[in-house]
Amino acid sequence: MKDEKKHPIDAQSGSNKIIEGVSRRQVLRGMMTSGIVAASSGAMVSGSSFAFGAGAEPKRGGKLKVASSSGSTADTLDPARGSNSTDYARAYMFYNGLTQMDESLTPKMSLAESFDTKDAQTWVIKLRTDVVFHDGSSFTSADVVYSLNRHKDAKVGSKVMKLATQMDVIKAVGKHEVHIHLLSPNADLPAMLATSHFLIVRDGTTDFSSANGTGPFEVKEFKPGVRAIGSRNKSYWKVGQPYLDEIELFSIPDEAARVNALLSGDVHIINSVNPRSVSRINSNPISTVLESSSGAYTDLVLRDDFGPVKNPNFVKAMKHLFNREQMRNVAFRGFGTIANDHPIAPNHRYFNADLPQTQFDLDKAKYYLEKSGMKGKSLPIVASTAADNSVEVAQILQLSAQQAGLKLDIKRVPADGYWSNHWMKDPMGFSNINARPTADLVFSMFYQSDASWNESGWQNKQFDQLLLAARGETNETKRKQMYGDMQVLVNQHCGVCIPQFNSIIDAYNSKIGGYTPHPLGGFMGYMFADQVWLEA
Repeated sequence: MKDEKKHPIDAQSGSNKIIEGVSRRQVLRGMMTSGIVAASSGAMVSGSSFAFGAGAEPKRGGKLKVASSSGSTADTLDPARGSNSTDYARAYMFYNGLTQMDESLTPKMSLAESFDTKDAQTWVIKLRTDVVFHDGSSFTSADVVYSLNRHKDAKVGSKVMKLATQMDVIKAVGKHEVHIHLLSPNADLPAMLATSHFLIVRDGTTDFSSANGTGPFEVKEFKPGVRAIGSRNKSYWKVGQPYLDEIELFSIPDEAARVNALLSGDVHIINSVNPRSVSRINSNPISTVLESSSGAYTDLVLRDDFGPVKNPNFVKAMKHLFNREQMRNVAFRGFGTIANDHPIAPNHRYFNADLPQTQFDLDKAKYYLEKSGMKGKSLPIVASTAADNSVEVAQILQLSAQQAGLKLDIKRVPADGYWSNHWMKDPMGFSNINARPTADLVFSMFYQSDASWNESGWQNKQFDQLLLAARGETNETKRKQMYGDMQVLVNQHCGVCIPQFNSIIDAYNSKIGGYTPHPLGGFMGYMFADQVWLEA
């Protein structure tokens, strides 16, 4: 099964039905190309030490220690409630989804054998028949129906509740077939269901103090804010996987401490490596740095519902204060791609190349500050190492603002608890957004008016209408135009400032095999658990 991830969705056994007929092929083509296409798939950074290539023969056994940048007492084993990289990685240790995104961001089959549709609105999903949960019970359509429907229950607190409401009817037809009818067509359904929140839990599960999934590892220990330990699932449906006997996953929020733990050999894999640490890691013979191009970004969030940021002229002024080239070269050490205050990366097929790049312009910044009445004022701006390189970006922004007549008072707060105590709560604060597989997902999760993670609290009816229309549009020209128009609206009106798309930088012990780049995020798009091995 390891080779399965190398094949496109239409080459997999059981998924041929999805490409039968012209209309189905058109829909599939849209699905297969709907993701963010990385300009480069990523690589070991120049100067990195030797690491085992993806083509090496996997070894069995061993225990892996993985240190993540995020973690708190809010850590969860409920995939619906996951909210950070540690939650996502932990979820993929213990659960599977119906589909899974590969390195080209093509949805491939996982617990599903096929997705079949004629109109992108009514879908027939055939399920694998050889899968069991950790407690030994068989995986059936009832588990899928329960898992997907629970996202629509407000009591669950699902982070993708808004997305789930698209699924109007979810019903079992027999033991291994599920039919889904959407409120409106969405050609991205297989990609949407590949995200960690939609991983499948056992029918009727309400207690998530442990995890009864179908994933490669079974829960041996879980202490929120401390660690999770998984032991190899001996009944895993992917023959021969996982390779490791055990994985211990825990957080070390401080980046320097995380790097030191790797260099001392105390941990095997770390994520969210600061570019400033790259040369130090690569100079150590036991460690290797891995860069992945992605659509992830560090953004300054100006809350629409707080204080001066309600003023659109102030928002425009702030966007002109971003010296993006300087930020990329200084704060990110050249790792990344210049962004234009919207979340679609230049290497995405829906990127609007006609939208003028927002330029660093002190004169325009001064003009809009004057117009907003904020010139000469002093404002707090919250930064933390929890949001990658936000402290450095804030310092550069502070200098620019000073030249334009605005005093930004940087409030540097601890990484621990940042996402609970500050994210989307401060009038001006930084965030990190992980790459999402489709334009629809990133817009739906972070920019739609009633999205749970609408970071700036932005409300725009025209944007919402375009989002809904684009979701079901199978004409590629029309769809690209709609997503292009949405980028214009976000660029010109939304209180989110995105200076660049970040490269994802992981680092790992050179004894690790099978560790490869993934454009969706660190930890191989959080899906490393059943793909890596220890050479010794």
